[in-house]
Amino acid sequence: MTEEKPVAAYKLKPKDAATLLIIRGGEEVLMGVRSAKHAFMPNKYVFPGGRVDRADGMVPRPVDLQPGVAAKLERAASPARARALAMAAVRETFEEAGMLLAAEHDTRIRTGSPHWKPFYASGLVPALDKLEYIARAITPPGRPRRFDTRFLMVDADHLRGSVYGNGELLDLKWVKLKDAQSLDLPNITRLVIEIARRRLEDGEHRSEDGMIPFVRTVNRRHIIGDH
Repeated sequence: MTEEKPVAAYKLKPKDAATLLIIRGGEEVLMGVRSAKHAFMPNKYVFPGGRVDRADGMVPRPVDLQPGVAAKLERAASPARARALAMAAVRETFEEAGMLLAAEHDTRIRTGSPHWKPFYASGLVPALDKLEYIARAITPPGRPRRFDTRFLMVDADHLRGSVYGNGELLDLKWVKLKDAQSLDLPNITRLVIEIARRRLEDGEHRSEDGMIPFVRTVNRRHIIGDH
């Protein structure tokens, strides 16, 4: 007999989240494995990323998203929420992988946010203009955590610092896109790797008006559409 999930598990509202594919040399992506202690996707290889924090939508960001990228994110988010998603991807990458997607700027940012103070202590600002938006997915109902995740992508040449972890992701390493499917991956991660690989091969990641693959669950079936 199949054990039924608690009703509350099916009613969990997805939380906003963002993750970042850092592409090196057009053929490698940075990945790490989630600790066995995590309730969400333990022992799985993923990209740096996580839940949007309140401060992500409040701290100053003098460098904005490219207009085309902003327009894609704003198809299903307010302008403020779209920027918060992008900022979350940048912050989580710094926290989990030690790398800053950052640029020099005349504006010196000061903040009381404990989440952003270490980043701004570098004297740099988030380089949101380097981000591309490539996919969106909502965790199926019944999972212990649910997220409405935006997958962003960036060339590794735009990041500063060396790769090191804070314990959130273990075994951080560069993985060839063509070999990544051999790792223990969540299904959505497998799909996004293929989306990234095709975009890089086709040059579609440079497009300003392409549709974004959107993965969600309808009547317990995974549906891949566009938004």
